[in-house]
Amino acid sequence: MRDTLEEKLARYQELERLMTDPEVLADSQRLAEVAREHGMLARLATKYQTFKRLTDEIAQANTMLQSSDPEERELAELELPELKERREAVWNDLLDLTVGGEDAARRRCVMEIRAGAGGDEAALFARDLYEMYRRFGESQGWKVEVMGANATELGGFKEITLAFTGEGTYRMLQYESGGHRVQRVPETEAQGRIHTSAATVAVLPEPEDVEVELKPDDYRKDIFHASGPGGQHVNKTASAVRLTHYETGIVVSMQDEKSQHKNLAKALRILKSRIYEHRRRQQHEERAAERKSLVGSGDRSQRIRTYNFPQNRVTDHRINLTLYKLDQILAGDLHPLLDALIEHDRQQYRDAMGAFDS
Repeated sequence: MRDTLEEKLARYQELERLMTDPEVLADSQRLAEVAREHGMLARLATKYQTFKRLTDEIAQANTMLQSSDPEERELAELELPELKERREAVWNDLLDLTVGGEDAARRRCVMEIRAGAGGDEAALFARDLYEMYRRFGESQGWKVEVMGANATELGGFKEITLAFTGEGTYRMLQYESGGHRVQRVPETEAQGRIHTSAATVAVLPEPEDVEVELKPDDYRKDIFHASGPGGQHVNKTASAVRLTHYETGIVVSMQDEKSQHKNLAKALRILKSRIYEHRRRQQHEERAAERKSLVGSGDRSQRIRTYNFPQNRVTDHRINLTLYKLDQILAGDLHPLLDALIEHDRQQYRDAMGAFDS
């Protein structure tokens, strides 16, 4: 982990040099890319510089303790507690910046919720998850936008895609990626038997435009008529959009807006997020393996949480946490779960970094 921080600092210093390079200054797009990356690394790099400086000062003070000069020893004894306290605070800040990976600071993310096994009941559960995340996002003061939805006749969702904008969106919501299972008595169940159904959640960081450049030649655009549940036409104009990315094969369809232009804009945002996630997984296999060892890979097939209605219980299987406040959590109070997951992740990073020298 120390090696990673050293690499980040070296990259930050290299970016600072590039921002004064005449060739980079002459290329506006290149300069924008360098400035964006520099900005994303700035807080982590400057904190790590402060941590290293304080570590050096503590080492000097420890040397002074061995001095034959009583005044030097007294000065070192006075300075050491404060220096260690300041370094501990900076260390905790570094952990906060490190937890969640390099995308933790992003203010925009896309969430995809899909009904799994369980038919209509799974679609209704997907709706419950949507309501839970919408309420949580609004309580955080985030902007919550429905990008697209495929509703069922009973009011559930086969799938629904959301976009969140605000401070801490990806850092907190990334822990929701995975398989969610519900145990309850469906409204349509006459015998009162408990059924189990499932839904999957995927949370993707939304990249900036300069990070994923998409040209019209990079994808195929198909236009078609939008349709609703049962195949009925929502409108008579060809406004729905389907994008197919040639390189990755990723397909995105959008039909919620009556305007083809608006559907295209939404589809492009989701496509960029999926492409970014695809490339990120390819480029950071080592980091992905590390994340898996900490809080799970977030793979959609992985069951991360169970919601048991008869017992008002929710269990997060990654950290073996069980809470008997399902009603509050579904109402949007996700903090007991997310705070525990973040703290668990934070402790794993602390253990991986190891203790620093005294």
